[in-house]
Amino acid sequence: MIELIDKGMYLVDGVPCETADIPAEEAKKNTIAYGILQAHNVSGDPARLQLRFDALISHDITYVGIIQQARASGMKRFPVPYALTNCHNSLCAVGGTINEDDHVFGLSAAKKYGGIFVPPMVSVIHSYAREEMAAGGKMILGSDSHTRYGALGTMAVGEGGPELAKQLLNNTWDNVMPEVVMVYLTGKPKKGIGPHDVAIALVGATFESGYANNRVLEFVGPGIAELPIDFRNGIDVMTTETTCLSSIWQTDEITKGWFDTHGRPQDYKELKPGKVAYYDRMIRIDLDKMESMIALPFHPSNAYTIHYFNEHKEELLSGLQAEAEKRYPGLKIDYMSRLRDGGVYATQGFMGGCAGGMFDSIQEAAAILDGKSTGNDYFSLSVYPTSIPVSLELTRIGAAAKLLEAGVIMKPSFCGPCFGAGDTPANNGLSLRHATRNFPNRDGSKPGDGQFASVCLMDALSIAATAANGGKITAATDIDYEFERKPYHFDKGVYDKRVYYGFEKGQADAELILGPNITDWPKMYELSENLLVELAAVIHDPVTTTDELIPSGETSSLRSNPIKLSQFTLSRRVPEYPGRANAIAAIEAERREGKNPRRLVDVLSRVGDASALMSSTQYGSCIFANKPGDGSAREQAASCQKVLGGFANICYEFATKRYRSNCINWGILPFTIDKDAEFNYEAGDCVFVPGIREAVGSGAEDIPAKVIRGNGDVEELLLHIRGLTDDEKAIILEGCLMNYYAAMNKEA
Repeated sequence: MIELIDKGMYLVDGVPCETADIPAEEAKKNTIAYGILQAHNVSGDPARLQLRFDALISHDITYVGIIQQARASGMKRFPVPYALTNCHNSLCAVGGTINEDDHVFGLSAAKKYGGIFVPPMVSVIHSYAREEMAAGGKMILGSDSHTRYGALGTMAVGEGGPELAKQLLNNTWDNVMPEVVMVYLTGKPKKGIGPHDVAIALVGATFESGYANNRVLEFVGPGIAELPIDFRNGIDVMTTETTCLSSIWQTDEITKGWFDTHGRPQDYKELKPGKVAYYDRMIRIDLDKMESMIALPFHPSNAYTIHYFNEHKEELLSGLQAEAEKRYPGLKIDYMSRLRDGGVYATQGFMGGCAGGMFDSIQEAAAILDGKSTGNDYFSLSVYPTSIPVSLELTRIGAAAKLLEAGVIMKPSFCGPCFGAGDTPANNGLSLRHATRNFPNRDGSKPGDGQFASVCLMDALSIAATAANGGKITAATDIDYEFERKPYHFDKGVYDKRVYYGFEKGQADAELILGPNITDWPKMYELSENLLVELAAVIHDPVTTTDELIPSGETSSLRSNPIKLSQFTLSRRVPEYPGRANAIAAIEAERREGKNPRRLVDVLSRVGDASALMSSTQYGSCIFANKPGDGSAREQAASCQKVLGGFANICYEFATKRYRSNCINWGILPFTIDKDAEFNYEAGDCVFVPGIREAVGSGAEDIPAKVIRGNGDVEELLLHIRGLTDDEKAIILEGCLMNYYAAMNKEA
């Protein structure tokens, strides 16, 4: 189905070739990605990107913090269109009024600074961006990791909030020019194959090896013409799970038709590679050979064909159970109870959000369920259309009625189940979701409280087939159904009646409305001469996700209160972490008051004169993880560590650029160690880094450190900080991005 070619390839007149008459370095300039990136690059150096984006977008988990950062840093207006969407809301009574308080804040900010405000339940973030903001050849920066609009000719990047704050302050997003991977599509998907089947297969083929990590995926080839736009969008949004930096697709008449349908013909732009283009790698996808897919817990890359899964169900479920018990000792987990009548039975289905809530997927799922029943047993199916315009059209064509008649629960445009704030499965339940991720506990369950549920990713079509089969996992390619795809008609009137369009209409004297839970950031201090960090969590999982670093779900209610939210850091993975970090922060507070805490005296005396080091050595907490940062762009995974007094991450490598950038922007030192170095230390051990301020300021990339074990033994450890920009050095030295901007404003 998918072939990875791990070498450079040319595309000559639309045909992949190993050689061409043009040098590779010259032909690289003929990729679509190169043209768009350089059109937005203000550095003057093609190899060193400093990008200004055409538009910004955030949802209500992140926009309060972003605006508070930018406001504290001197922002007076939104310089580009900035849409504030509200699709991660509605956590009901959790937190009292604070969810709606955030929305009131968002609308008041849109009025004051000149923004766009999309009310709750009107559209999920990426649907709105596609429908109203994406444009050919443009770039959008979003505070959600699935900010991907490449199928519409828009290069989009998902980053943490501080990167959006930089844009709001007319600064740049900085990175080296990334490598570009050709994704060459051929063939045509057979009946029953949907976009998630292709996406899961792609993630499964690329994630573990890091094949696409921090690269741009550029989709070309004759197979594109065989895919409707919704199908393309459905693949594109999942490219985030390959850990690629961004994506872009060749556009065509189908793309043009989509913009015409949405009343924006002027935003279409023909995009295609030059006559001869060079790519650093190539992925070949034969759409003819795609099969119905399932991604087993606990990652989208845990991918199998549904046929293979059903043929090897006992073996796979047994292995999955062993993995779950290893992750969560003491939990009662019984995947084998899902086996009966020769199949595997799920307890729940869900399709919705930016990946599964699109018009084409839902209308074909309705065709599969037409005249059938989801049953009255444990299995249930919920559908969340991606926007009210999509809901309206599904109603007008009769698809919504077919779903309701089959027993499907139709719900509003809300991302909740995708991040653990709705439709949480029952304990020991198995949920099938056409959604973006299936990380542990992202479903909303709490292993620390003895609750455990699991999510498998599947395409909407196979979920519908499963629902029609009583919850027995079934490939859509194995059933007969009639389907004639109906065209989509976009009704912008829905948005005109509800969305606040305030770009370039800011009212400087308008009141910014802050509810009682919306608080400013606590004071953060510049980096000291020396650094002492205590390991508060040591995690040796292959990958640590941002959903583990800061759980989603009901914790999101506290998104606008950094201090309260910080107490949930790592709470579902290392429950002891917040308490340890708080205790370390309390000792650092004593040191800052001029006291000599016994803990510091004992540790510092192992590496020098404790009394001499006390005043010049910052003390904070540190997390070690093999490979942290896969998952969401939400910067709370880093900011909560900093609020708790965290000063460093140590790892073999960072899973994503966005998490590393989040750490830097919050003044957390992004240390790495050599891949062959052994890290056999544990919580309570300390790492002393002498001369860290000078090392960061001078750009030193190899930094000697000492580990002081709990028993007093001292060992050498070599740390690295690779490739910091001048701005990143300054941010770390000042203690965080806000301090950096405050210093700049003071100088001005």
